Amino acid sequence: MAATQPGLAQQRPRTTNVPADVRPAPRVINAPQPNAPTRSDTLGLVTGSPDSLRVAAGGRKGAVETTVKYKAKDSIRFEVQNKRAILYDKANVDYGDMNIQSAKITVDYSTNIVTAEGRQDSTGRLQDRPVFKDGGSTYQANRIDYNTKTKRGRITDVVTNMGEGYIHAETIKKNDRNELFGVRGRYTTCNLEDPHFYINASKMKVIPGEKVVTGPFNLVIGDIPTPLGFLFGYFPTPKSNKRASGLLIPTFGQAADRGFFLRNGGYYWAANDHIGVRLTGDIYSGNADRFGGWRGTAEMQYITRYRFSGLLSFNYSSQPTAQLLGSTDANTNPGYNVPRSSKNYALAWNHSPVARPNGGRFSANVNISSNNYYRQNSYNVRNYLQSAFSSTISYSKQIRNSPINYALQLSQSQNTQTGTMNFTLPDVTVGVARQYLYDLVGLEPRGKFYEQLAVAYTLVGQNRISNATSQTLLNGGAIPVLGGSRETGVIPFKPENFNKLLRNSQNGIQHQFQITLGNYTLLKHFNFNPSVNYNEVWYFKSLNYSYNSVARAVRIDTTNGFKRLNSASYGANLSTNFYGTIVRKGTHKIQALRHKVTPSLSYQFSPDNTLTSGAFGITELEDLVDPTTGRPFRNDPALEDLLKANGQPYQNAQLLPRYNGFLFGVPTTRKVSAINFSLQNSVEMKVRNNNDTTGTTPFNKVSLIDGLDFNIGYNFADTAFNLSPLGIVFRTQVARKLNLLVNSNFVFYQQDSTGRAINHYLWDQQKKKIARLSSANLTISYQFNPSSGDRKSAIKRPVAPANDPTLGSPTRLDPYEDYVDFEIPWDLSTNLTATYANQGPLPERLYRPRRSPYTAVSLNLNGSVKLTETLRFGFSTNYDFVNKNPAFTSLDVFKDLHCWQINGNWRPFGPTRGYFVTIAAKSALLQSLKLSRNRTFLNY
Repeated sequence: MAATQPGLAQQRPRTTNVPADVRPAPRVINAPQPNAPTRSDTLGLVTGSPDSLRVAAGGRKGAVETTVKYKAKDSIRFEVQNKRAILYDKANVDYGDMNIQSAKITVDYSTNIVTAEGRQDSTGRLQDRPVFKDGGSTYQANRIDYNTKTKRGRITDVVTNMGEGYIHAETIKKNDRNELFGVRGRYTTCNLEDPHFYINASKMKVIPGEKVVTGPFNLVIGDIPTPLGFLFGYFPTPKSNKRASGLLIPTFGQAADRGFFLRNGGYYWAANDHIGVRLTGDIYSGNADRFGGWRGTAEMQYITRYRFSGLLSFNYSSQPTAQLLGSTDANTNPGYNVPRSSKNYALAWNHSPVARPNGGRFSANVNISSNNYYRQNSYNVRNYLQSAFSSTISYSKQIRNSPINYALQLSQSQNTQTGTMNFTLPDVTVGVARQYLYDLVGLEPRGKFYEQLAVAYTLVGQNRISNATSQTLLNGGAIPVLGGSRETGVIPFKPENFNKLLRNSQNGIQHQFQITLGNYTLLKHFNFNPSVNYNEVWYFKSLNYSYNSVARAVRIDTTNGFKRLNSASYGANLSTNFYGTIVRKGTHKIQALRHKVTPSLSYQFSPDNTLTSGAFGITELEDLVDPTTGRPFRNDPALEDLLKANGQPYQNAQLLPRYNGFLFGVPTTRKVSAINFSLQNSVEMKVRNNNDTTGTTPFNKVSLIDGLDFNIGYNFADTAFNLSPLGIVFRTQVARKLNLLVNSNFVFYQQDSTGRAINHYLWDQQKKKIARLSSANLTISYQFNPSSGDRKSAIKRPVAPANDPTLGSPTRLDPYEDYVDFEIPWDLSTNLTATYANQGPLPERLYRPRRSPYTAVSLNLNGSVKLTETLRFGFSTNYDFVNKNPAFTSLDVFKDLHCWQINGNWRPFGPTRGYFVTIAAKSALLQSLKLSRNRTFLNY
């Protein structure tokens, strides 16, 4: 073993394959001699025995304020007299909240400086670059010098993460407040070492968790400098767990009809940890003579964990109704889409509670808008095409330890095409769950039949206000009405129309009693279920009819007063199940087939209370002529016996409804004595499971026919058309991809040349037949490569980036479907619907062409193709075979450029024709860094 030289630091033998340190060992000043006397510690860093490893130990507090923890994979060399420790290979130093990892770390206790450096490999590349962590900040650099006492440092060639962005700098100085001062810095949201784009600045200041401020800067894309920049830069970098308020930078562009614009500019206010408010607006320059209009949006999002969350938004738009700017483009698109109104609004509110046991539930889903808002301001297909909107605000609660539950609801519905709007204020529902009678009277259960007797109760009270006025017709218009109208109307919602709206309102209360008489087994295989239902409706006004002989018309008056209408029905149902099974002997892929049949026979009876219920009023029409016969009206044949029995002297009396068009309608008043028969069929097969290796599930059940159902009825109390149509429903699913649904109705009665039914059976005519197809519906859907299921090949699509600027709108457009990862991942869903309606035997003539029985036939296609790992193409189209034109077509493309993305949408024809293409940075922090080109129906 070689002797060591006096005055040189000792180094332990190497145990790794790291190359030896070929540098000369540093000379120690005043090196201790083996036989020299022990010197006193003049600095107070060492106390007790002269142990060179007990550095900074003693009763007095030295420069090192806390424990320094260090380790290295290769070796640690201590220079006690120089107060240094050098760590080699995978070095790690912990000092309080500070941590440094590097290939080599030098700790100088005399100057309190920690120096970290990387090492070069055989190719000259730097390996194990220093990584510096101080509190919540992390820095990666080529060299780090850090003073553990002053908390100041110097970092060269540094990369650090600030919020959603990354900062690259040649040199950074860090002060004790954790602020950074950089020279020749770059700011980017790309996470690559050599970023695709960055903002280049000669100087910058970084306050972690708050902002980045720079001097003059310019944008560099693909290492190509651009002239895009400014005299200074301000980039907020809030912490991920801290919300902040700030300005929202608008997008800019030019609309073909309204001039230059700024869109979605405004302010976001983080009120507190539960509420955020977003105020934005659009403004259009117009032309030299007229202002182009504006739009304002106010949104408030709120959330309280484990309780509720919601979003409230209000939009108001003002735009001119005439085109301000012309266009010289040559295209095949229709002309300028003239707005139907200049002032439009939209109000939306969604409130979702978190369910809690024994607690009430308050929820809201409000969507109210003017008739033309979405057609003039929205590029969303569903909002544009949808004409009916509804809103609901409700509160419901189940009373604890009680069978009573109640709900209070406010609802609104509107049709933007017709302008009608209905308000139900309020809608109260009180329910009592099924109560068994033996339990109510306190009897002990003994298995008796009366223990199955039970009753349930539901109360519904509504008050409905509508601005829609209905037709005023009696007997289909055969009886003239004073002031009547064959057209429907709309009452504008204005203060001066308040009394009209109140007179047009409807209100009432409905009581429903469901009485259960039990469930009994007959002959071991049949289930027998009798039932009784009692309904009662309360109204607070009614209609009175009187005949005016001078005007030869009927006058209708509305009278106020409490009115009761009641009805009762009795029924019984008898049903059973039987099976047919085929089992194959031996081992086969298809082991068995099973056919299940469920026949059901039911009877329904309701007494005739036409005159006693008060639902109809008897009106004498005197000498009024029936236009269908050319003779005066005669008594209703169904009422002649009742009129004679009551001694009424009427000659041409008619029963007119006193509650026509009321809220809950009129309870059944005519006699019903009907029998109904239904037959349900299903077919399944048992298939051997080839994937079962344990024997626990050797077979799988596969449905061949989900349902083949028949339904027919006969009403003995009707005077005509006693036999109801035969309804047939067939539904099945093949390989979990193909879905088939067929609905059809067959009638048994003849019809005349105009298509009206005649009370004679088809088998009574000369060309005998049993039934005639009256109507049918067919729906076929098929999923090619669906992403549903638990198969390993089923891969969900990646989530689209949050920043997807569609026409400058923050609303995300996400048209891409799920896919299955084959060689070229793709998916396609198809849906074919067809409707058939018998047009009658009316022959075709030159001036009267015969209409096709297929009233609607359409094909819908939706799909997407993943051409590469970063490129996806999607499409949606529809073709109407009856009108022979495509109803709607949309093509979408998405390209992922790592830290950038390209989105495009093209609608080549139709009312929503247009396109948009946007290339933008993914980060929401730089959402204004984008280039958009659009031309849609909104700005043609």
